[in-house]
Amino acid sequence: MTYCINVRLKTAHMIPNRKKPLPEALKADFPKFIEPMLATLTDKPPLGKDWIYEIKWDGYRALAFCDNKEVNVFSRNRKSFNDKFYPLINVLQKLELHAVLDGEIVVLTEEGLASFKGLQNWRSEADGELVYYVFDLLWLNGYDLTQAPLQSRLSLLKQILPLQDFIRMSDRFEMPVSDFLKAAKELGLEGMMAKKADSLYKPGIRGNEWQKIKVHKRHEVVIGGYTINEKSPKLFSSLLVGIFKNDVLEYTGKIGTGFSLKVQKELMALFKPLVTDKCPFSFMPDINKPSRFRPNPPKASAVWLTPQLVCEVSYIELTEDGIMRHPSFEGMREDKNADEVQEEIADEVTSPANIKQIMPIKKGERRTLLNPKEESQTKIIKGHELKFNNLSKVFWPDEGYTKRDLLNYYYQAASYILPYLKNRPQSLNRFPNGIFGESFYQKDVTNRSPDWVLKFPYHTSDGKDKNFLIVQDEADILWMANLGAIEMNPWNSTVEKPDNPNWCIIDIDPTPSHTFDQVIEVAQATQRILESLKIEGYCKTSGATGMHIYIPMGALYTYDQCQLFARLIATEVHEIIPKLTSIERLNINRENKIYVDFLQNRPKATLAAPYSVRPQPGATVSMPLHWSEVKKGLRPCQFTLKNAMQRMRSEGDLFKLVLGEGINIKKALNFFKKKD
Repeated sequence: MTYCINVRLKTAHMIPNRKKPLPEALKADFPKFIEPMLATLTDKPPLGKDWIYEIKWDGYRALAFCDNKEVNVFSRNRKSFNDKFYPLINVLQKLELHAVLDGEIVVLTEEGLASFKGLQNWRSEADGELVYYVFDLLWLNGYDLTQAPLQSRLSLLKQILPLQDFIRMSDRFEMPVSDFLKAAKELGLEGMMAKKADSLYKPGIRGNEWQKIKVHKRHEVVIGGYTINEKSPKLFSSLLVGIFKNDVLEYTGKIGTGFSLKVQKELMALFKPLVTDKCPFSFMPDINKPSRFRPNPPKASAVWLTPQLVCEVSYIELTEDGIMRHPSFEGMREDKNADEVQEEIADEVTSPANIKQIMPIKKGERRTLLNPKEESQTKIIKGHELKFNNLSKVFWPDEGYTKRDLLNYYYQAASYILPYLKNRPQSLNRFPNGIFGESFYQKDVTNRSPDWVLKFPYHTSDGKDKNFLIVQDEADILWMANLGAIEMNPWNSTVEKPDNPNWCIIDIDPTPSHTFDQVIEVAQATQRILESLKIEGYCKTSGATGMHIYIPMGALYTYDQCQLFARLIATEVHEIIPKLTSIERLNINRENKIYVDFLQNRPKATLAAPYSVRPQPGATVSMPLHWSEVKKGLRPCQFTLKNAMQRMRSEGDLFKLVLGEGINIKKALNFFKKKD
């Protein structure tokens, strides 16, 4: 698969200094808005060297007003897209252009095709890849370019627009028009645009210098009502739609397919304030009219709506009286006003070909699961529906980090943290009101978790049967985090071998009076002992005040054997630096020294997993380290919810060998025998 990933270094403010970017440019202040130029629908493309041909993208028309880092993107009817399509705003801000761009916002499929349904349902980066296809440059560095020829505007646009995945130039194609139309039909494109090469940009004007040719029967329609079939459990049975002809809404048919229950609920919320007693169409539609395929349709009643909402519909053809055959709902058109939806007729074009300009998004790391505005969002994660609530609740007051930030982090970090959680029972440490609110541990999830959550049974001392949660995938992680479980606390063993841990732990636990440099001194001493044993150990910050050192065991030994081995190592550390460390279990016997804890190696004990966020000020993360980083000056606060992903992408998973082959304890014990 080929990807279109090229980067130019020039941006608008880096263009060579000159009085005018183009000879026809007019000096002008930065505009607040420019009405977009519109195209006329035609049944066949104009031919000749004087025309430029582009793909007609199936998305939302969008004008980007880029005043360096201040960016505003508007629809053709002046509706702001800033909140809805926030990732594109972030990318445009980084470009620091001083320009006004015209283009189309789309959501691309894996094949690089625009999906209007995907765009209409888009809420966050987890819902699909947003791309802004730019096809015109209207203003640049203090000059109005609308009076310059299109060819010149496009040449200048190519100079100033850095090419990358999310902001792309909608280039002309190099192939015969007939071949393009064949390819468009084969690929499922909406159509093509034909533009006069010397055309000026005429704001708000629909002229013949820009023409659009559609290869599928698609149209925007105005919703004038809906039907409810007798005894139907659905919220509505079909939409009653039409288009305007001479300011009169003409009925074009019923749309009965293409919407899920979720979409129906969303539409009913939009319909509620628009209900009216008056039929908005030029005549009363016969909603109970029999058809060839439904000679006895169910009895239906109509609810009329003030004609303000616009949706897109696909259909096979129009009947002689202008009614759509087999229409299907494609999505709402938030970017268009009802009075703009006028009659358009286009012919269908057939035959296959190729269009090399169709490029998919380069698959990269995950970004956000939840958008920055909506308080409640529902997502399908690994086939399970999860509803996330109270997303703006502040979990870290000093930093302002929210529950939304926590969930987005765990969604992004899932592939890194999951290996250390999968098939392991969990102990939930819940902070439903943030790190300074009341918290509590929850081990039992019996009758408190969704049916799809796997459970591991246990029997309490008072004779009750209960169940731990077992993590299988990211749906479980996000379900726990949604409960306010800030940190992830897995067992050291899996349910396949519950009595055999995968790792042995040395937990370096300081008192409040110790510095982190002293913790580092203990960790370095531990590493020297492991080196003398010819054993690899792997260290991480605890995310709080201490450090954890993991030794791979490969589930080859029992908890008792692991604990005995850890005790020997802890004892050796204590002998090297006795004035700084203690291996005494009771606080009263530790004499205010750093506790080298080996007792974490016991059944059902839990410790914050690698890459787990901690309920600590700063939203610190328990971060795996290179041993070369374990030196004076290292601080746990260096790794937080906000920067951890950047490090993980850069360094990879430094802990992965912890899950590899276990050490040979017998060989290691020879060291201690020789020492004795």
